Amino acid sequence: MKTPGQIIKNPRITEKASLLSGAAVYTFDIVKGVSKREVEQAIKALYKVTPRQIRTVTMQTKKVMPRGRKGNIGTKGGGKKAYVYLKKGDKIEVL
Repeated sequence: MKTPGQIIKNPRITEKASLLSGAAVYTFDIVKGVSKREVEQAIKALYKVTPRQIRTVTMQTKKVMPRGRKGNIGTKGGGKKAYVYLKKGDKIEVL
């Protein structure tokens, strides 16, 4: 069994995530292979709030060509993120 700190990697701080936080929706990077139930329990343990709804999204990896090098194709990104919806009065302090 994983601890809450192992399930949630970090809050995802992007322009889209900061716009959504005004509507009580917070975005987190999570470990691949965890369920919504495990994410819900981790949020309860770490932030002491009960999520209203959780949506998970699997992000695809992308092939990239590094600058200055021809022919060396690498991969970038990938992973999984969770959108955590809270009740109207609840709040999570993220940095």
